[in-house]
Amino acid sequence: MGNSALKSHLETSQKTGVFQLTGKGIPEFPEELQRLTSNLRTVDLSGNKIEALPPSIGNFLQMKSLTLNANRITSLPAELGKLKKLETLSLNQNQLRSLPGSLSQLKALRSLSLSGNLLSELPPGLGALRHLDLLDLSHNKIHSIPPEVQELQVIELNFNQNQISSVAPSIAQCPRLKVLRLEENCLELSSVPHTVLTQSQVSLLSLEGNLFEVRNLRDLEGYEQYMERFTATKKKFT
Repeated sequence: MGNSALKSHLETSQKTGVFQLTGKGIPEFPEELQRLTSNLRTVDLSGNKIEALPPSIGNFLQMKSLTLNANRITSLPAELGKLKKLETLSLNQNQLRSLPGSLSQLKALRSLSLSGNLLSELPPGLGALRHLDLLDLSHNKIHSIPPEVQELQVIELNFNQNQISSVAPSIAQCPRLKVLRLEENCLELSSVPHTVLTQSQVSLLSLEGNLFEVRNLRDLEGYEQYMERFTATKKKFT
């Protein structure tokens, strides 16, 4: 991309606080953005060829939304944890195998999207994000949901299209969880925790494409309780 075009983008961003440069094949996070650390609130660099974020990403203290979908990012710098105002972080379709522990410092984060990466387990430390509403871990390589899942404060948890064969019963203790998506995994009917049906707040449980017929869920203890929550929620939105 030519310098004049980038300069024009930077001038616009100076006024708007928004920098969007998608699908241009750029290989790295533009160094020129450092000039805008004091007022940049939204950055979208999706559809490029970025492999890493520089440590200087931690300088963007006003940033609220960072979108880097469809790049080639393999790891994230610890400095990302300095973005105390960040509310939305979207890293779908990259090559992440793990997350830095510093992500637990993003206290304002409301939405974390990590679909289509190479994660093999639930990233640790996310329970510290008290305002996180949505966690999307679909299309990864996760095999099980561990007991630590109960620490999450999310309203919606998306595990669609992983390789999950076991779910810790403690998932029912997630205090705000309403939507649990587990489509196209490796779950047997006996692997669905009764606690999700009997003891949780979950009002939408998505289980299509596992190793059992979804209609057989009605044979499980607590199915009627779950359906009462499901119906009540549906009425609220009709």
